[in-house]
Amino acid sequence: MTFWRDLKFFVGDAALVASKDLRIEWRARSAFGQSWPFAALVLVLFGFAFDANRPTLELATPGLLAMTMLFVAVVTVQRSVAVESADGARRMLLLSGMAPAAAFAGKSAAVAVQLLIVLVLLIPGVAVLYGASVESVPLVAATGVAAALGLATAGSLLGAVVAGVRTQQAVLSVLLLPVSAPVLVAASRAFGDGFGTVAVNGWSWVGLLLAFAAVNAALGASVYGALLEET
Repeated sequence: MTFWRDLKFFVGDAALVASKDLRIEWRARSAFGQSWPFAALVLVLFGFAFDANRPTLELATPGLLAMTMLFVAVVTVQRSVAVESADGARRMLLLSGMAPAAAFAGKSAAVAVQLLIVLVLLIPGVAVLYGASVESVPLVAATGVAAALGLATAGSLLGAVVAGVRTQQAVLSVLLLPVSAPVLVAASRAFGDGFGTVAVNGWSWVGLLLAFAAVNAALGASVYGALLEET
């Protein structure tokens, strides 16, 4: 009974933090005002970089999609950290009595939801701009969810690490891009199988993405409280 009660409180607190962040983003319209235009611009620039060569763009679609998700994750996590750092919100979160692991889960969930919203909009974009077509909807969907979780957990953890740094946005970008390299590689391969551009076992790469997310989630849940106290 104690386990289920603790789990109920954990899920409730995580949902509270996630809903708070999503409401802030919805009211600020940053998800559509910043992330989506940025993602669309990246796709267009990639198209120009490949000189609008449709066959090349179609083959490169999985990698370009994964790279765009990574760039959008940097913008989204930067916004998440800025919201938590404003007006002593981080300190109030610490004093609320909420389990730090639940707060970390909520922050990560909010970032993941925003990434998935952008991904849902990106897929029609690559279909129109690059002529790509999805061969396995379940695989593409699973890859998107796993990649979003990996980027969200890694980004939320690093966001807490750099929260007290004066130039936190620049430092976060420098740290998040190399740390997320496994997500970029695995998502590119899994998306490639889902779009039918490479002959690999995409589901094994999805497993790698989930493992990356699990490691970052476990690490973040264990150290998030200490990071809150330091900032």
